[in-house]
Amino acid sequence: MRLLKCDDDGKIRLEGPFDPHNIPPYAILSHTWGDQEVVFEDMMRDDKGRSKEGYFKIEMCVKQAKEHGLDYSWVDTCCIDKSSSAELQTAIISMFRWYSDAKRCYVFMSDVPSSADDRSFQHSRWFTRGWTLQELLAPKSVEFFDREWNLIGNKSDAKIEAAICQITKIPALALSGNTHLSRFSVDERMRWLGGRETKLVEDRAYCLLGILGIFTYILYGEREEAMVLIKLLKHRHDFQNCPQFLLALTPD
Repeated sequence: MRLLKCDDDGKIRLEGPFDPHNIPPYAILSHTWGDQEVVFEDMMRDDKGRSKEGYFKIEMCVKQAKEHGLDYSWVDTCCIDKSSSAELQTAIISMFRWYSDAKRCYVFMSDVPSSADDRSFQHSRWFTRGWTLQELLAPKSVEFFDREWNLIGNKSDAKIEAAICQITKIPALALSGNTHLSRFSVDERMRWLGGRETKLVEDRAYCLLGILGIFTYILYGEREEAMVLIKLLKHRHDFQNCPQFLLALTPD
């Protein structure tokens, strides 16, 4: 796992990879991707990413983390070397745990104007993406920010929680981050993905791995077969009845 840290000179740098057993406390960003994201290669070339629109949310995430006493932050756009298939696979199968272990999760809603009414929050694109489902469920603390990085509220706030339950049809108990999701049936957890989209077909399956407690090899190019795999797994007797079941699959 690589993490962002702001130096004394104000420059944001990447550190790591960290030993999985010795990762410092960190904040994590949840967002939807845009056209000008700061990627891993940008961070390796000093200030190359500063001119990109996506730098704003990275900068604000790091700043917010510092205000909460956290020196480190994680942002998926730039903390994963996607040119390495091994690193990308590790990141995907670790994603749910990384969000769960984060001390704070900040949700950047780039389509919610400052001082907007509740409807803007409820209709945010963030609620329509596949990967943001686990980013909502896994962390204990999830704070929502509008496009100017003004705080909207925390998912534990009664008003925010009620709105999220209405939007997502997910029970409040599942949103707490303190309840093991195995308390909910596999069918119910899979239904939570309804109405959400992913850029790649395979990601409709892969974004569910942590939510369903499944560990498998990641192989892009499977397309619909990846979702079929998930549907087959949920019918396994041992998977349905053992919350701690760890399934390791090898490609044919």
